[in-house]
Amino acid sequence: MARLATVGADGAPHLVPVTFALCGSPDGDRIVTAVDHKPKTTADLRRLRNIRAQPKVSILVDHYDEDWSALWWVRVDGLATVVEREEERAPALAPLVAKYRQYAERVPAGPVILVYVTRYTSWSSAGSS
Repeated sequence: MARLATVGADGAPHLVPVTFALCGSPDGDRIVTAVDHKPKTTADLRRLRNIRAQPKVSILVDHYDEDWSALWWVRVDGLATVVEREEERAPALAPLVAKYRQYAERVPAGPVILVYVTRYTSWSSAGSS
């Protein structure tokens, strides 16, 4: 499970679940997520407005298990940008389409969010005492 945290121009936090793909490159790691076909109440999504106003974001990926010795999480901090031009969207979507069968069947039509990773923080119950 992954969650994208953004902050609006008013300083209010906003948190939403997202699908994602991690992409390594010579320029550094990126996280890719997109606005897909799942129902939304509006096309003017708060996460997109927030990123345009304040590009600093965090993504939290975690694993829960009844066996608490199997718990872990990774937080990625970075700078996000919204990609809407079709010639940039297609290559940005490729990692998501490769990772998720649902996206291979129905490629997301909405904007793509690229997060340029600036920091990783993680925790694992296996590493704690």
